Amino acid sequence: MIRGKVHKFGKNIDTEVIYPARYMVYFQHDEVAKHVMEDADPEFAKKITKGDIIVAESNFGCGSAREQAATALKYAGIGAVLSDHLARTFYRNAINNCLPAFSVEGISSFVSDGDTLEIDIDKGIVINTDTGKKLNFTAPGNLIRTILEHGAVAHYKKEYIETGK
Repeated sequence: MIRGKVHKFGKNIDTEVIYPARYMVYFQHDEVAKHVMEDADPEFAKKITKGDIIVAESNFGCGSAREQAATALKYAGIGAVLSDHLARTFYRNAINNCLPAFSVEGISSFVSDGDTLEIDIDKGIVINTDTGKKLNFTAPGNLIRTILEHGAVAHYKKEYIETGK
C-alpha cells in the first residue's frame, strides 16, 4: 500500500521537464532531487515529502528514453506516479528502478492537487481518502510486483536469474 499527497500536472510532461539535461552532471542523490520537476514548478522539490504521489494527465514521461527522469523522482522521495497514460519507455524505466508508475484511466479527473491517495498495487485500486471514492486500474503482473519488491530490476536479476531460482 502506498499513501501520499497528490501533486498534479497536465499533459505531455516530458523527461526534460522531469529532470532537465542541464543537471545531468550531478550524481549525488540529494543534488539530483533538488532539481526534479523544476521546469514545471520551480518550488516542487521544496513542496514534496517522502511518499508523495505525482498524478498527471496523458503522456507523462514522453521524450527521451533516459532513465534519469525516473531515478530523479525516486531520489526525491516520490512514492508513485499515476497518469491517465504513461509514456511506455518512462514506465519501463520507472519499474526497472523501483518507482511504482501506472497508467490509470481517469486519474487526472479523479483527484485534486493536495488530495491524499492510497494505492493498493496488488488489487489495482486507488482510493482518494479526501473524497472516499475508489478507482480501479489493471494491477501489475507477478514479474513487475517482484521487481518492485526487490528494489530494482538489477536486484531481481541478481537473485533470480544469476542464481537460477
